[in-house]
Amino acid sequence: MSDDKETKPVDFEKLLECEKKRSEDYLTRLKYLQADFENVKKRFERETEDIKKYCNERLIIQLLDVVDELELALKVAKSSNTPLKSLNEGVEMTLKKLIKLLEQEGVTIIECNEGKAFDPYCHNAITAETQKEIKTCTIIEVIRKGYRMKDKILRPTIVKVAKPSE
Repeated sequence: MSDDKETKPVDFEKLLECEKKRSEDYLTRLKYLQADFENVKKRFERETEDIKKYCNERLIIQLLDVVDELELALKVAKSSNTPLKSLNEGVEMTLKKLIKLLEQEGVTIIECNEGKAFDPYCHNAITAETQKEIKTCTIIEVIRKGYRMKDKILRPTIVKVAKPSE
């Protein structure tokens, strides 16, 4: 038998080296894809937790206005000498139930008292009044209560603060 074609010797070393490089490249790409997938998975889990944690936020913010109205109704009813004792008690019971419901959802009142230092993270100063005997940026009046849900401020406390005398 005679060979009409000349066969070239195959360089298996070069071929093997080339395939090793391709294999390493694929492995590197796979590792990056796995890392990207894990990062996306973790971000999705965090976002899902945030959604679960704050899904009622809009409703609760609206309920806070109801709390304000009930508190105002109680304040007015107590200050006037009207014989509406049963109405007063009804509003009081409703307010207590509503506050309990909000607490079950993780909503708490931001503690804020007169004489406390102003904290821009949880307070909103709408006016400043000159006070001689009180330090600057000290709360002198709480105008509207503030609320937080877990670790997030839903509504800052609206306050009046002291400013230095001129």
